[in-house]
Amino acid sequence: MEAAWPKLQIPKPDRLVIAWLLDSDPSIRWQVMQDLIGAPVEEVVAERALVASTGLGARLLTLQAAEGRWGGAAWNHGWNSTMHVLLLLRDLGLNPASLAARRCVGRVREHVTWKGCGPQECDDNPFFAGEIEPCINGQVAAAGAYFGVDVRGIVNRLLGEQLPDGGWNCEAVNGSTHSSFNTTICVLEALLEYERLTGGTPRVTEARLRGQEYLLERRLFRRRSTGAVIDYDRKDGPGDRPDLPAWTRFAFPTWWHYDVLRGLEYLRRAGVAPDERVTEAVELVVSKRDRDGRWPLELVYPGVMPVGIDAGEGRPSRWITLRALRVLDWYSARH
Repeated sequence: MEAAWPKLQIPKPDRLVIAWLLDSDPSIRWQVMQDLIGAPVEEVVAERALVASTGLGARLLTLQAAEGRWGGAAWNHGWNSTMHVLLLLRDLGLNPASLAARRCVGRVREHVTWKGCGPQECDDNPFFAGEIEPCINGQVAAAGAYFGVDVRGIVNRLLGEQLPDGGWNCEAVNGSTHSSFNTTICVLEALLEYERLTGGTPRVTEARLRGQEYLLERRLFRRRSTGAVIDYDRKDGPGDRPDLPAWTRFAFPTWWHYDVLRGLEYLRRAGVAPDERVTEAVELVVSKRDRDGRWPLELVYPGVMPVGIDAGEGRPSRWITLRALRVLDWYSARH
């Protein structure tokens, strides 16, 4: 018999909140229909198809240059590069089998390289071959696998870079022996997408399960050694690095940054059965619900966005609300 733990009171979404979510972009609507209200499959499919032709998805697709790049680069320090837009299209749920997706990803595959965007030794690498940082490679592989691209080269590299504690860290090349939550979540999402695309291999699955245990052993935001809340991957605090916020603040898009909601979303998508190690993280999600049953956007990462996503920091966010509600649904269904 499994050990029991205190059951949380999980709030049910109010019908007005669902109506608010549905009164939005097709990229949100189809996910609400599928994940929260159980709409008929044919209605979900029809709504998802609109992502390519209407709203945010259509706007992103029109921004792609003829040579395949967004923002003039494979990657940049803002959020409007090829890598970042592909990740955002994945978040929006652009159907990988759609003609629009095949066309835009085909341009990237055929024309985009890493020239001028990373280490010089990677200049001639095709975009989906990646570069050298596991954080960046994880994001490239997650987008590539989602859109049906063969990213086994990146995956094999990532498997060889897993640290003894189960996670990954871009600073490992500089001698770091402890994993980073930020890098680890990027790699975990990539391995999960790769398994979904290919069926996976025992080696890939074993690495991914070790990586998710790294998060679970730390209850998604605590130090394993002391149980203290981990605010940052590095020792420097918000006064020194304002771009490294506490993981208890929820952002969308998350880009390379980890937060508790992103960790829970990964576990949900991976089909992990929740246990007592996620309870505190779920409690945190519940605590952020406002009196109207919505969740605010708590953080916007500085950088150039290709399109506007939400009403702004501190305002109720459809994206955070959608993600929070389906995490709570996952937790309550398995508890």
